[in-house]
Amino acid sequence: MNLILLGPPGAGKGTQASLLVARLAIPHISTGEILREAGRRGTQLGLLAKPLIEAGHLVPDEVAIRVMSERLLGQDVKSGFILDGFPRTVGQAEALEPLLREAGLAAIGRVFFLDVSDEKIAARVSGRRSCPRDGQVFHVTANPPRVEGRCDQCGGALETREDDEPEMVLERMKLYRRSTEPLIAYYKERGLLVSLDAMAPAEEVHAEIVAALPFPRSREEAARECEPGI
Repeated sequence: MNLILLGPPGAGKGTQASLLVARLAIPHISTGEILREAGRRGTQLGLLAKPLIEAGHLVPDEVAIRVMSERLLGQDVKSGFILDGFPRTVGQAEALEPLLREAGLAAIGRVFFLDVSDEKIAARVSGRRSCPRDGQVFHVTANPPRVEGRCDQCGGALETREDDEPEMVLERMKLYRRSTEPLIAYYKERGLLVSLDAMAPAEEVHAEIVAALPFPRSREEAARECEPGI
């Protein structure tokens, strides 16, 4: 089961991806996190992407496609994956289809668009805190860490990402509206798009996603469907 989460910064894609990972046991692939980690390690790709991300800009299509082509070769994606942050443009979406075929993977089964107002996004993003060590993300009210200011996983100090600063959020929203919104029409034309009101509580949004999944929604449900007489 191969899925895509679309939506503006702060729409809750990471939260929904985490819930889906727990339910489906497939990896969450965040191109933003891959590029930020590459920047922390000082790789050639990371050094190229870091200033763009910090300035609130999208990385060029060829860079994003290169990241995805490498990631889709991993053994952990054979049973499915959840894409978050890719594709961001129609060009990336068009490139994804041959990448999947070349990797021997199934086509995208569903695309979920998490729609949120700009005002809600600003409130969500301003309270977001990230761990620079392992990429864990928290929110001061919606998903606070067990110890204030400290990562639950490694205990490191949390910080506000540069691209979560208010002026960067505004820039990211402009880029999103200009570059990413055409994807909604692209996937709608292909019958893959499911639009959701992401201003609802995360649990309600997750329930709507689960109801719209194209395949059995958990290993237990899949096993029951294979039982005689069902």
